[in-house]
Amino acid sequence: MDAESIRMLAVAGTIAIGAIVPAISIGWIGSNAVKSIGRNPEAASKVQTMAILAIAFAEAIAIYALVIALIIKFVA
Repeated sequence: MDAESIRMLAVAGTIAIGAIVPAISIGWIGSNAVKSIGRNPEAASKVQTMAILAIAFAEAIAIYALVIALIIKFVA
């Protein structure tokens, strides 16, 4: 295997892991938010605010993975 093939495999792995892990965590956050709103409907606004904030942080991880993949592809 040459260096270019290894670089492309690293990019693919970075994008795959950087997309799968945040997707799982966003689903988990959303599921738990819906469960907690179902248990305590009065706290829906607080739970929704915290869930949206947590989802935004989880999505930031995917964006960081994309940036790292682009750095590997074009700089390394």
